[in-house]
Amino acid sequence: MIDLPQPTGAELWPPEEAGPAARLHKPWRTFVAVVEVVLAVLAGWAAYACWHGSVATVVTRTEDGAVLESHRYFGGLLAAAIGLGTVAALLLVDAVRQLSLAIRARSAKPKA
Repeated sequence: MIDLPQPTGAELWPPEEAGPAARLHKPWRTFVAVVEVVLAVLAGWAAYACWHGSVATVVTRTEDGAVLESHRYFGGLLAAAIGLGTVAALLLVDAVRQLSLAIRARSAKPKA
């Protein structure tokens, strides 16, 4: 068996350059979180409207007096409601992330 060195791929990437460290604590992230919460509320309201608009009740009366009630569902509006609900959830998760970065993440002070 011949044991040859295997390439690691390290030579394919350029060496990392030392630059300024990225700051996570940025107070403007609070504004971004508030905007995302407002957009999430709007998306949730639109999802609610689409969900309730996607159902039509059809009532039929027969000759013998029986009342038949059925529901018709519109798939496009149901899909829109599910999609808007998902967008609202993602916006809320990102708003929590933005708010936590705006409040908690502070740069480490150098020890003297």
